[in-house]
Amino acid sequence: MNQLLSHPPIVPSSATGDWMHDRLTEARGVLADASQHPESLVILAARVVVGQTDDARECGDAIELLRLLDRRPLHAIAAAAFPNGGAT
Repeated sequence: MNQLLSHPPIVPSSATGDWMHDRLTEARGVLADASQHPESLVILAARVVVGQTDDARECGDAIELLRLLDRRPLHAIAAAAFPNGGAT
């Protein structure tokens, strides 16, 4: 039979309570040190930044990085980064 834990499981909690903000911060950290991370993680981080940032320059830099790393055609990258044509 299952026994109850004597203490609650350790679950990391967000300092800010805003999950998306935390993921954007984490993605920015990956991009800041991209040479130390696998290419697949850098691509994922760039996609997060493109989808979540309000800074046009940061978005443009992330798209440029995607263009360099992602081997799909540019229109496919843009479609993935901006679903529904970028409409929110």
